[in-house]
Amino acid sequence: MNTSISATETPTAKTVKVTANALIVELRDGRTVSVPISWYPRLAQGTASERRRWELIGPGIGIHWPELDEDISVEALLFGLASNESPASLRRWRAFRRRSANKRIEPTRSRSKKRAAHS
Repeated sequence: MNTSISATETPTAKTVKVTANALIVELRDGRTVSVPISWYPRLAQGTASERRRWELIGPGIGIHWPELDEDISVEALLFGLASNESPASLRRWRAFRRRSANKRIEPTRSRSKKRAAHS
């Protein structure tokens, strides 16, 4: 009788792609997992540039987006689990992003104006 060998190896990510509509993860065992990006609000609200900057966690048990402070495990993807971030946490993250964006675009006073202000 032929039986398939039970998989005991932990599935790990090999490559990651985030499109406008989906998170697509290629696993080292050859499978590809694709889920709607709407499952992960931080990815959905991130810029294309932020989405491209990901790194594997450990040997690939998860994916981390440093600029979005987002971590997604391969196991969660395989189980079809969307983000379980609380609405309060997501609101705080959005507020932090708005504050950070405002700091980047605020004009800074030139040195001559600073000296004149302190004279």
